[in-house]
Amino acid sequence: MRRDSIFYKLFKQFPGLLFELVDQPPSQAAEYQFESVEVKETAFRIDGVFLPPANAVSKIVFFAEVQFQKDEDLYHRFFSELFLFLYRHSIRYDDWFGVLIFPSRNLEPSNVMIHRALLDSGQVRRVYLDELGDLRQQPLGLGLMLLTNVTGEAEAVEGARFLLEQARQQSEQAIIDLVTTIIVYKFSTLSREEIEAMLGLNLEEPRAIVEAKEKGREEGKVEGERTIVLRLLNRRVGNIPNAVLSQIQGLSVEQLEALTDALLDFSTLADLEEWLEGEPRG
Repeated sequence: MRRDSIFYKLFKQFPGLLFELVDQPPSQAAEYQFESVEVKETAFRIDGVFLPPANAVSKIVFFAEVQFQKDEDLYHRFFSELFLFLYRHSIRYDDWFGVLIFPSRNLEPSNVMIHRALLDSGQVRRVYLDELGDLRQQPLGLGLMLLTNVTGEAEAVEGARFLLEQARQQSEQAIIDLVTTIIVYKFSTLSREEIEAMLGLNLEEPRAIVEAKEKGREEGKVEGERTIVLRLLNRRVGNIPNAVLSQIQGLSVEQLEALTDALLDFSTLADLEEWLEGEPRG
């Protein structure tokens, strides 16, 4: 399951969601703009940067990192990216705050001694999803975060049904879309009909992902990944020339998975071509 993609969509759709994890959110939290930012000089990429509105009295920039795998270098990378970003944009911002999201404490880096001054500074919040409690007791956005961390099938289905019912009552179509996307990723071996029956929902959205996964099961894993990528790319950058299509046809499963995550940042065909240039030929 590509949780980075899910959290990207969550934060993009509901940028105020991050501030539900922060003890003292800024007064203009609802006006922040979420971006995924590449610091090109070192090829660093920050999962999420929340930029304050132009009219903010105190311009605090918030950094978010979602980490679902053990990475002992996480804090080295996160703080390097953070301070390099601030160095490149030193005139624009007055202060910063960092939020790191883990499914549980055991995925946090083992040695935090070298970064203790930063981690204990009051400018960093570490969030452990499994310690936030029952998703039914949380606001809808936080409930979605917790759903990504549920491992048991029965618990995931029960939680998804609860969130869907709440979303229907509040007419939150975006929440319905994200719940179904999470469940499709969690149960990728099930057919569309099986997922519909499981949730009691007609999967109008996310249709592209569901249909691509169904076709992928018929054509094999590689073709399935390629189908998903091409559908999403067509939405992001428009029609793709044959020469570029040929390059995509030659990508491995791992490269296709990487492209699925990377294309969230694409806005033009040139972005796609630049990414392909950096990939080794098969």
